[in-house]
This record gives sequence, structure tokens and C-alpha cells, in this order.
Amino acid sequence: MIAFVSGPVAALAPDAAVVEVGGVGMAVQCTPNTLSTLRLGQQAKLATSLVVREDSLTLYGFADDDERQTFELLQTASGVGPRLAQAMLAVHSPDALRRAVSTGDEKSLTAVPGIGKKGAQKLLLELKDRLGEPLGTGGPAIGAPVTQGWRDQLHAALIGLGYATREADEAVTAVAPQAEAMESPQVGPLLKAALQTLNRTR
Repeated sequence: MIAFVSGPVAALAPDAAVVEVGGVGMAVQCTPNTLSTLRLGQQAKLATSLVVREDSLTLYGFADDDERQTFELLQTASGVGPRLAQAMLAVHSPDALRRAVSTGDEKSLTAVPGIGKKGAQKLLLELKDRLGEPLGTGGPAIGAPVTQGWRDQLHAALIGLGYATREADEAVTAVAPQAEAMESPQVGPLLKAALQTLNRTR
């Protein structure tokens, strides 16, 4: 297993980064929050999980070991593959997910694209004894400062989570006042707010 990759960031895309490791470019699938902490040409170290399929090898990257471990634990639930597990971590931090599962917070799970009411109830049952108790005391789920255009990052994140371009456009417009009120807009809280507006319109 590839436990982590470390090296300069060679390229950034809406849903992935390329990290140069010993002269080889490793493509790593990441959440928008993790990507927002990376800078082209700068050193990065990402905890990773390799997902092996018959026709592909996909490397998923995370800000730390806790996020990677949560990603792997989420996939022990039936019906949760790597894409859905990553979508869950795009919306909630590992601690926020542990808190949601330990308190039976169905609403938090249905904020994730691809999880409906029945799916959330099933996940709460299956994950209850697997994720463990929250480690922290709360605070915002995710949110590294966005130094590049928050609109582009948020739009790309929503497209990556499976929303149509029109839906992503409307959600970005809806959270614009909230973003402009922030001293430095953060992609995590804005993504959560955008998902809430999309859930209300569906």
C-alpha cells in the first residue's frame, strides 16, 4: 500500500493534484478542501489510500492520517464506494462525521450528494460502532482559506460532486453574499452552505 506521497506539486485540477515523487508524477484524487491547501511548485505531503479495481488503480489523497482512516472505514458500509466516501469528506470533516454518526444526525448525512433519507438511516446503523467517538469539541467542519477565486473552486467542487453546471451556477450565486461577508472566503463552509441551498431546491 502507498501510505503517503511527498514532493513538489506539479499540477492542480478541480478534483486532483499531481505530486512529483522521485521523478514520477503521481495523480492523487483529493477533496476541494485538501486541494485548497496545495500550491503549484510547493512541497506537499498527502496521506493516501490506493483503490484497486479490475480496470484501474486510483490514488486518493488526504490532509492527514485521520482523514484517510475515516475514508477507509466509510467504505466498510454497504453501498459506500470511494467516490461516495470522498464526497462525504468533502462535506464533513472526520470529526463532524463521527459526531453525526454518534448522535444519529440523519440531516448531516443527507447533505452529502448521493445520500438520501433511507441511505442515511442505513449508514447510521452500519457505522455506529466503526467510526468511534468525536475527538474534538466541534468548530467548523472544514475550511482552509481560499486564496484563489472562491467562485471557481466552489463551482468545480459542486461539479465534482455530481451537480449539473446550472445547479452549480445557482448555488454559487446563492452563497455569494455569505462569501463577500467573510474577510477571507473559505471553501469548506461555503460548500456546506451551497449544498444546503441545493437540497432545498430539489
